Amino acid sequence: MNSPKFKKAKLNLLLQSALTLVVAHAYQAGASAQTLSEVVVSASRAEQRSFDAPAAVQSIDRDTIEAAGPQVNLSESLNRVPGLTILSRQNYAQDLQVSIRGFGARSAFGIRGVRLLVDGIPATTPDGQGQGSSISLTSTDRMEVLRGPLAQLYGNAAGGVIQAFTREAPASPEFEAAAYVGSFGMRRTDWQYAGRVGQYGLVADYSTFDIDGFRNNSKTERKQFNGKLSFDPFEKTRVNVVFNRFDMPLAQDPLGLTAAQMAADRTQAGSNAVARSIRKIVLQNQLGASMLTELGNDRSLTARAYTGTRENLQYQAGIFIPTLPPPTGAWVGLDRTYYGVGLQYNAQSRLGDTPFKWVLGYEYDESTETRQAGVARLGEKTTTNRDEDNTASNSDVFMQGTALVSEKMSVVAGLRHSAVKFRSDDHFLSNGDGSGATTFQNTSPVLGVTYHATDALNVFATYGKGFETPTLNEVAYNGAGVPAFNTSINASNSRHFEVGAKWAPSAEARVDLTAFKINTTDEIVVASSSGGNSTFRNAPGTTRTGWELSGSAQFSPHLRGTLAATQIDAEYSQAFLSGTTAVAAGNKLPGIPKSFLFSELLWTQQPAASGQKALAAGSQAGIELTQAGRLYANDTNTASADGYTTLNLKASHVWTLGAGRLTTYARIDNVADERYVGSVIVNQAGSQFYEPAPGRNWTLGVRFVMPL
Repeated sequence: MNSPKFKKAKLNLLLQSALTLVVAHAYQAGASAQTLSEVVVSASRAEQRSFDAPAAVQSIDRDTIEAAGPQVNLSESLNRVPGLTILSRQNYAQDLQVSIRGFGARSAFGIRGVRLLVDGIPATTPDGQGQGSSISLTSTDRMEVLRGPLAQLYGNAAGGVIQAFTREAPASPEFEAAAYVGSFGMRRTDWQYAGRVGQYGLVADYSTFDIDGFRNNSKTERKQFNGKLSFDPFEKTRVNVVFNRFDMPLAQDPLGLTAAQMAADRTQAGSNAVARSIRKIVLQNQLGASMLTELGNDRSLTARAYTGTRENLQYQAGIFIPTLPPPTGAWVGLDRTYYGVGLQYNAQSRLGDTPFKWVLGYEYDESTETRQAGVARLGEKTTTNRDEDNTASNSDVFMQGTALVSEKMSVVAGLRHSAVKFRSDDHFLSNGDGSGATTFQNTSPVLGVTYHATDALNVFATYGKGFETPTLNEVAYNGAGVPAFNTSINASNSRHFEVGAKWAPSAEARVDLTAFKINTTDEIVVASSSGGNSTFRNAPGTTRTGWELSGSAQFSPHLRGTLAATQIDAEYSQAFLSGTTAVAAGNKLPGIPKSFLFSELLWTQQPAASGQKALAAGSQAGIELTQAGRLYANDTNTASADGYTTLNLKASHVWTLGAGRLTTYARIDNVADERYVGSVIVNQAGSQFYEPAPGRNWTLGVRFVMPL
């Protein structure tokens, strides 16, 4: 009953059933205005309706973020975005595995190939490294996800862009307190003040998170602050100052498991994780400011500047050293300082009789870090065998224009030139000089055409070129795993083709369908992963073809349905040698599920008034179905994890207590207690590929909001 053919048939049936439901009820009147009026900024760098954006772009609002869980992981709410795959590793030492159309799936830790922005400030360093945990979900008002060719105008990220926006301060001050508990010793608290005093608006949010962990050696403690100060120093000028602090004093790493280890006990830690006290410690502070000035005559100027520091100490499993006792691991320490500036000019004018919007911008970002490493014993430093300074910077200029060339046709064109520089100065020379420097340059053009067939139907086609450099971590070891700057890795280049349609037959229903094809040369892939150290190389060519479907409909004033489905065929288009291992053309890229589906039915006791964002009072309940296809773990495709289907239940109730509002939440995830692999560690040398997902688990929460 779990054969590949059966699973494929089941997936097709689910897709057909869900789409039939969406279309069948598309014309039914509902009670809440919704996706047609969503405003996004990702595709054009200026506000516009997502329905009109000539790109695959989705927005996730505050209500969805709150209802999706305790607001710890991006995977809670972004799993409803097609084309975006977030694999929950149950490993907070390594962050989530986030990929868009397969880009980023190679990451052993952190986020690669996907650009992160928070309130317009990059959360991705110039070399392409990002951390999803830097987004404070408890104070996030909405998130946007942009995929495809237009995302290439954001620079060094071939997959796409995830933007998060902190909420605005309300006119009347309010205080919010929330607490969650759940399986595996999960504890979550949040304290938030938001309000205005004169022309100043303030949002101050402090949250904590602790969990013992589903697996052994996976205990985590986190504390996070996110603050936003808004004011208008001059007429038609808005300034936002944002400060955030992320403090993770402990994140144990359970490592991956072999197939035999997982079959014996899926809750155990991987080899040497406990004996060598494998863990990670992080402290990050960032301060940023942005200013928007309306210049009149449909012109505006946006400027941003930011700076930050990040301290990262990680104890790894290391490799076997015959001359040292068995409990010998490794440690890596990073002390990073980073900053950046950006300037963007938006204007709206006419070329003859043709309305024309355009934007011109410049961005400079720099990150400097001291990297040290050495041998550890029983989870403590013993010796140092690496000491170097690494610098990464980017200097980018971009332009984009959109013209309504006729009543039915609009055209968008853009260009971005990027120069990314790496430099490493080795100060530990007893094992050789590992210094090096390299520069990557690229010009990325994009072109798109939208046919506005009717007020309810847009059809578009876009083309773009993108590129993606290796990260400093990915050039930290040469092909033999020796600590040395690896100048042999090239930046990957990609060509993106996309066609799509957006249909909104009523204010309460919408369907988006996109098909894409991506050809990449010099794709950066994992050569090997062992003892916490990964080496990388270029594959000569890869292709990705697939489609994405999203739909939502108000079936009745009390019932709403949502669907997000992705099908992708990502494979190596040319054979190559990875070390001494032959990788055949046609092999699937590891770490990328062939299919992914999220669907939800949500019932509300009280119909929300038109335009109302939050449920005023009463109950709501929902059922979620998630399905993923097979997940390959290595380039040779000899190791893989079966696909899975999970069912989640959730419910909440809102009470009005005087002027305040009390909300209670309850969730049961993986109701059927399915045993499956949540993610894989690509090309793990010891075959410890698998990171199992938890079985049935629960969450309870309460949130109180009181006007002051």
